[in-house]
Amino acid sequence: MHQTRPQTPPALRRAPVQQRSAERLARILDACAALLDETGYEQLSTRAVAGRAGVPIGSVYRFFGNKRAMVAALAHRNLDEYARRVSRRLAETPALDAHGAIDGVLDEFIAMKRTVPGFALVDFGVPASAPGEHAGEHDEGPGGGGDAEGEGEREGAGAEGAGTRGGAGTGSEGAGSEGTEDAEDEGVAGEGAGGDRAGSAGTGTARTGGEVDDPNRLVAERICVLLAAHLDRPADTDLRRKVLVGVETADALVRLAFRTDPAGDPALVDETRLLLHAYLAPSLA
Repeated sequence: MHQTRPQTPPALRRAPVQQRSAERLARILDACAALLDETGYEQLSTRAVAGRAGVPIGSVYRFFGNKRAMVAALAHRNLDEYARRVSRRLAETPALDAHGAIDGVLDEFIAMKRTVPGFALVDFGVPASAPGEHAGEHDEGPGGGGDAEGEGEREGAGAEGAGTRGGAGTGSEGAGSEGTEDAEDEGVAGEGAGGDRAGSAGTGTARTGGEVDDPNRLVAERICVLLAAHLDRPADTDLRRKVLVGVETADALVRLAFRTDPAGDPALVDETRLLLHAYLAPSLA
């Protein structure tokens, strides 16, 4: 079974190197997802995420230039998890026909909508900017106070980091110690206050705030490769186009199903399944 590989999210300012740093990043994204369910995107702030994750505010700025970049990384993690789930589903039932393969792709998406924190609001892409929000800004304050509050958080965290660095220098801790890592985190926060606007969104296909262009195209590409490998057929241009149309259609209809019923209207989900069977199955056979 072909397995798509997760990649470093384009929204990250710095990729975690040590396991402790990776675990801290995971806690930040977990907290971000939980708060999205509780407050929505517009009221989300890096300060609230740091508090929920139990990490210094500088730890958030170590990885992300602003909340859009943080949410973009969460969306990227969702896509990796979705690809893993689909791959596992197909691997567990190798005799699937085209209809069964389509069911697996749709069922895993529905399951994530129902069970994964934050997924109902942020699945594979970042919500549109709120009025007054600029994707290039570093952060929005807890009350939507704009970039000024985010800058204030950075300056405060930077000062805190200076004290931490002073303490860290008195011991024999290695580069991987908790004290040194915290100092680096707070240093990044202070560094953000001095500029770094242009580079905070990351590289590659990242656009404003770190999000990537056209999330549904990324979803379609990952799913197309998995389906083609499972059904032993080439992932050619025609199949890629068909899968992209299927993904766009399913996305719109599943959103409708969850607007109609918070748990996903079963009748609309069934209609989505029938439509995908009729449209995609001939191309997958």
